[in-house]
Amino acid sequence: MDSISGRARPIGRRAGGLRVGARLGGFAVALALGSLAGPAGAVVGGREAPEAASGSVMVLSSDGGVCSAVVLAPDTVLTAAHCAAGRAEHRVHYREGAEPVLVELAGRALHPGYDAGAIAGRRRSIDLALLRTATPLPARFAPARLAADGPRAGESLVLSGYGVARPGAARTTGTFRSASLPVVEPYGPSRILVWLKPAAGPSGACQGDSGGPIARGDGAVVAVTAWVGGGPCGAISQGVLVGPQRDWLDRTLQGWGRRAVWE
Repeated sequence: MDSISGRARPIGRRAGGLRVGARLGGFAVALALGSLAGPAGAVVGGREAPEAASGSVMVLSSDGGVCSAVVLAPDTVLTAAHCAAGRAEHRVHYREGAEPVLVELAGRALHPGYDAGAIAGRRRSIDLALLRTATPLPARFAPARLAADGPRAGESLVLSGYGVARPGAARTTGTFRSASLPVVEPYGPSRILVWLKPAAGPSGACQGDSGGPIARGDGAVVAVTAWVGGGPCGAISQGVLVGPQRDWLDRTLQGWGRRAVWE
């Protein structure tokens, strides 16, 4: 069934009170993101994964939203649509050494199937967005590979992001973390979503991880994190599969003169 749990919630907004300066003209970050890295911990229940961070950045918004994103090209990232929707202005964020860098956007495309009210109305939604930056990212960021085929029930996938290590712990935002989680099918196979549930103990996505990659062991991105459901962070994590949305992704990227790397 391609529906979502009424208890699910987007996890890319307001990481435990984490705020971004509201005036984007000279984008003032109200807190020094470079100093936010906390002790080794989790996505929730995971580990720090700096070796895998070259394919991901953060997306910040003027209303305080904090998300993760997947790099597809030097000037293009894939994230969750709820991270880029609405009237707020957005910037792609990364660190250059200890200094935070904020990059303006030159383009934005929300999936036409995105429905901001889907969770409350228990409706289908394809929570994906593409963002094009005004200037390229540094060469150290490598475009991710996207998986055309979906995962199988029981398969272990790696969920990653820059979100908090535990609910409400805003100062743990900004460190790239990963957790290996098995695929579950609480509503049967889906052509839109993938669900991940830890075998033991809390582990999974939390505030700030929306838009981050859910990948196979070889690094190919299967889905983009969008929701947590069934309780607090670390219970069930949900992502939007990229393979079934290949036509939209390729068509949008082609219009920008870019293309994704598919496997």
